[in-house]
Amino acid sequence: MPLFGITEEQILDKIKFENPWWIDGKIDDFYDSMKRRLYFSEFLPLIKEDKIKRAAVLMGPRRVGKTVMIFHSIQQLINNGVDPKKIFYLSIETPIFNGIGIEELFKYCQKAVGKEDELKGFYVFFDEVQYLKNWEVHLKSLVDSFHQIKFIVSGSAAAALKLKSNESGAGRFTEFTLPPLTFHEYIHLKNLDRLIIPKQKKWNNHDLTVFDTIDIKVLNKHFIDYINFGGYPEVSLSKDIQTNPKRYIKSDIIDKVLLRDLPSLYGIQDVQELNSLFTVIAFNSGNEFSYDNLSVSSGVSKNTIKKYISYLEAAFLIKVVNRVDLSGKKFKRANYFKIYLTNPSLRSALFSPIDATSQIMGNMVETAIYAQWFHRYWQTTYYARWKNGEVDIIGLTTDDLKPAWAVEIKWSNRYFEKQKELKSLKSFLAKNKLKKAIITTIDITAEIELNDFTFDYMPSALYCYTVGRRTLTPLQ
Repeated sequence: MPLFGITEEQILDKIKFENPWWIDGKIDDFYDSMKRRLYFSEFLPLIKEDKIKRAAVLMGPRRVGKTVMIFHSIQQLINNGVDPKKIFYLSIETPIFNGIGIEELFKYCQKAVGKEDELKGFYVFFDEVQYLKNWEVHLKSLVDSFHQIKFIVSGSAAAALKLKSNESGAGRFTEFTLPPLTFHEYIHLKNLDRLIIPKQKKWNNHDLTVFDTIDIKVLNKHFIDYINFGGYPEVSLSKDIQTNPKRYIKSDIIDKVLLRDLPSLYGIQDVQELNSLFTVIAFNSGNEFSYDNLSVSSGVSKNTIKKYISYLEAAFLIKVVNRVDLSGKKFKRANYFKIYLTNPSLRSALFSPIDATSQIMGNMVETAIYAQWFHRYWQTTYYARWKNGEVDIIGLTTDDLKPAWAVEIKWSNRYFEKQKELKSLKSFLAKNKLKKAIITTIDITAEIELNDFTFDYMPSALYCYTVGRRTLTPLQ
């Protein structure tokens, strides 16, 4: 039901305003001029899929470009021959639509465009759908009732969408999470692809594309910019925002999640506790934690911390990485674990940007690299830690969960020059009968044979780029 005093004519006028392509077949130039995110090619097939009767749920953190991706999808549908008047877009947070259910809004769209008697071939986009109470129930009903119409919804409250999608959308919804920018996307978005040189290399008897750079000093400069400002398209491209990232990222992204999204979804009463915990985690991203030491440092009880960590993970602000031992075995009780920000620029916004010599640079390089791995929903990474050693990133085989590969993340050239200091890595490789490992550096690329091992040295920026790129193109 519309708000009191809102007329049907006003609603129809607003709908027409939000769908300018009904007139000239084009989305607004503001969106059309923006470069497409590389994840666009992964998302578009979900929209075009018409054999499986499912709604697409586009979710992700705030400000990663979900609305822009929707408009790019609309233009692509038009370019592919879809009637522009069969593509509906509505932003649910628009005040004039407050209190109107999505089925009623769909019928208003049909009336606005003069297609009230047609029931097939429509593409219906509902943006910021979390602002509609019980949206998941209504969306499921629409999918069941209108078999020849494709419904696509999006929302910034990733935690809310995922929770409710899982509760009510089984077999009816297909989820797609748009993450913060990878370093690969950042390079592409800023038209810096010329810095990257693809090369062919043998790895475990397979041909593999690896990536070099024409200038590692320039690439490292952009890597540090990515760590400070690179998670969000708008921040990446705006020098004005970069002069005060706290105002944009903290106020518009972090605070809205901590102070509005999570409290309303989970009934959190003490938002200061949640904020305190997140601040501690953000400042120490990449460190090993326990529930005991988190409780002491944040002043929040252990049971509450466990809940808050799960909420912050659901909101895609942090990611917990579990520990394995020297043999690669998981621990029965996860007493210790590492927590990383899903995007290193969150720390810069809360505290201050860093440079190449900052004391925290090592942790932020590790956070940036882990952030690329977090985009791989099909793959879980671990770190190894035992009494006398640690290895930063471990991958396990899918069949028997044995160590398959290892990576040591360093923002230093020291371990190329002093390979004897790689005792922990060599112990882990020997224990698990692995022959190769990657070690990142500041600017050195080399392959060293040492006793029974091959150490592949690679600049951290190139490794970060490679992981992000292979996430989208796994065969490379």
